[in-house]
Amino acid sequence: MVKVYGTILGVFLLTVSIGSSFAEVPKKALKHKRLLMRVGKVVWGPRAPIALFAAQVHVESLWNERAESYVGAQGLGQFMPKTAAWLPTIAPETGKPLPYNPSWSLRALVTYDKWLWEKISACTECDRIAFMLCAYNGGLGWVYRDKRLAKKIGRKSDKYWQSVEYVNAGRKKSAFKENRSYPRLILLKFQEVYVHGGWGAGIPCN
Repeated sequence: MVKVYGTILGVFLLTVSIGSSFAEVPKKALKHKRLLMRVGKVVWGPRAPIALFAAQVHVESLWNERAESYVGAQGLGQFMPKTAAWLPTIAPETGKPLPYNPSWSLRALVTYDKWLWEKISACTECDRIAFMLCAYNGGLGWVYRDKRLAKKIGRKSDKYWQSVEYVNAGRKKSAFKENRSYPRLILLKFQEVYVHGGWGAGIPCN
């Protein structure tokens, strides 16, 4: 078991701030490439954004199958035990929770992403995916609260970038900063690394 003291995303934020980019596909990711492509296409269809999912795993766990955060998130997809236990109730095909098993963790990640994506509307696909990632990181309830507050104060509630992105419905400053860094790192930084590495398509955010 590899303990991660502090969130893995927090480590990313610190490291990126001092100049390291992690701008290459880790060798340990390669053994999971075919599995991620297979489960991604099973859940999302033939046009599944595999590079997006790979970037998400990169940010969640840096492809460490045994990663465990200080708050108890586990495995490649960094699932909290309660979320892992709940997931089969809305997606029975994921089966018994096995967060340290790569097959379960990657299938669970793309399945949970799809469930969140289906619950969210947005003005563009990039905005919708950004909301989805925020929900994966911090909870769908916070996405709904932020969108409601955005509408109340005159911002576009269906637009994430440059709109709801800046709206905080009540989280602590540190939690809000981490949550808003999450889609930026995945969509605007690491997704492109995996596209260039031959992991298939991502979600265009130009």
